[in-house]
Amino acid sequence: MKIFRVALIVLVALSILVGGRWYAYVSNTGSPYDEVGIEINSRLPLAIRKWGCDQLRQTFPNNPPPYGCAAADSRNWI
Repeated sequence: MKIFRVALIVLVALSILVGGRWYAYVSNTGSPYDEVGIEINSRLPLAIRKWGCDQLRQTFPNNPPPYGCAAADSRNWI
């Protein structure tokens, strides 16, 4: 039972850490090309990834989309 509790705490802490890092990426004002943010965003389910990409597109409307936010032609946002 103790191992389960430790594993659950580690899983929750990791989720908070990764989720916070992703949110910091999509709400940033520096650059849409942060490598760690792109990696996290590109691995999320489409609905969450689309929301993050929409946030980035609002902040950086004239930039090409980063990996994970590009449509099939790699020039337009999803």
